[in-house]
Amino acid sequence: MRILLKLSGEALAGEKKTGFDEATVRGVAKQIKEIQKGNEISIVIGGGNFWRGRTSGDMDRVKADQIGMLATVMNCLYVAEIFRTEGLGAEVFTPFTIGTMTTPFSKDAAIASLKAGNIIFFAGGTGHPYFSTDMGTVLMALQIEADSVLLAKSIDGVYDSDPKVNPDAKKFDEISLSKVVEMGLKVVDTTASALALENKMPFMVFDLNEENSIVKALSGEFNGTKVTV
Repeated sequence: MRILLKLSGEALAGEKKTGFDEATVRGVAKQIKEIQKGNEISIVIGGGNFWRGRTSGDMDRVKADQIGMLATVMNCLYVAEIFRTEGLGAEVFTPFTIGTMTTPFSKDAAIASLKAGNIIFFAGGTGHPYFSTDMGTVLMALQIEADSVLLAKSIDGVYDSDPKVNPDAKKFDEISLSKVVEMGLKVVDTTASALALENKMPFMVFDLNEENSIVKALSGEFNGTKVTV
């Protein structure tokens, strides 16, 4: 099975809410190691533990988004290195050249790296402003022909409203992508939802901080929300 795992930057920061929490990242690495056999795994990481462009005030949107892209590169380089220390092969791809630190993305190179047994990271989003890491996640999943996107968030699934605001918010065990778009639910942003719907790319949404949540996403113990096509 070929999967693309989207990790939120905030979730990797743990209780600190910013930067990295090494214990959390090592926990992710150990889970990836457990599920690697029989699966080809790629990863996208958000940059919210360092930078959130939409809260950057009067800054030019293009520049704010470029800073966000670089935040995702820092995250992927760090997490990839932690993975290597845990005995996992790792390679970071970007849509733009960053010296010798990353590999320029191509579909053939990425799939070859997967088949060689590496965990591959897609950093830098789409390489263009105005597109979020959600959009980059769906776009990369489609390009490498992934079977599913796993969305590891700081919330345990998809709700009909924000559970942090509405204590009576209803959680869905399963919901269709068309319903997500119709109801305007923010599983991923609207553009990414539309692209996933058009190309029939399913999601699994779960809480990264739940014990063994990534392992459970690929087993019968899944406690999050399945977003179907």
